[in-house]
Amino acid sequence: MAEVVGETPRVRTIVLDVPDWDGHSAGQHLDVRLTAEDGYQAEREYSIASAPGEPVSITVERLEDGEVSPYLTEELRAGDGIEIRGPIGGYFVWGPEAGGPLLLVAGGSGVVPLRSMLRHRQQTGSDVPVRLLYSSRTLDDVIYREELDGAADGVEVTLTLTRAQPPGWTGYSRRVDAELLADVAWAAAEDAHAFVCGPTSFVEAVAGGLVELGYPARRVKTERFGATGS
Repeated sequence: MAEVVGETPRVRTIVLDVPDWDGHSAGQHLDVRLTAEDGYQAEREYSIASAPGEPVSITVERLEDGEVSPYLTEELRAGDGIEIRGPIGGYFVWGPEAGGPLLLVAGGSGVVPLRSMLRHRQQTGSDVPVRLLYSSRTLDDVIYREELDGAADGVEVTLTLTRAQPPGWTGYSRRVDAELLADVAWAAAEDAHAFVCGPTSFVEAVAGGLVELGYPARRVKTERFGATGS
């Protein structure tokens, strides 16, 4: 492990030193396995946060009842070793050759693989237009906040804060619903590629809402995680 970067009070990005890495696609994930002194092993999947060609990184949210995330976010230090396997997955991936426009919808840490796509777009010089709708509990919980504030040309970022809003907040302050999707999403006639990532209930609601707006189901790709996790 090469570096640990703080993103929010509960979230860390871990930059890995993987000499024999064969490369990955934007949107893939990897497995992390930890082995305790008594031989007990715990393994979890994490989306890759970096773009293809960048040093491999994952972004981990600490869950109080987790087996893996507390160690990764609180105890892991530069120079420590962890076991990984990947890259994994070929469905929830995007590259500039797929074209656009691109609609990205994230709930909480579901923004991680979408960030990989955004960075890949920027690094390749793609001009595919992108709209990112990101649902977060509070502004302080927004992962990659500085990076998203400086989003590249052609990328529109919309935040909705579901728990609390700072003084003077003029943005959205509710969960992603049909009305919000209608406000932000590309019109169905634009034939956009949609990628939705977040908790299971969030993903199901958003994917269903997009289909109701006229998006073909085949154009809506989803990645989800449970209410509890690592």
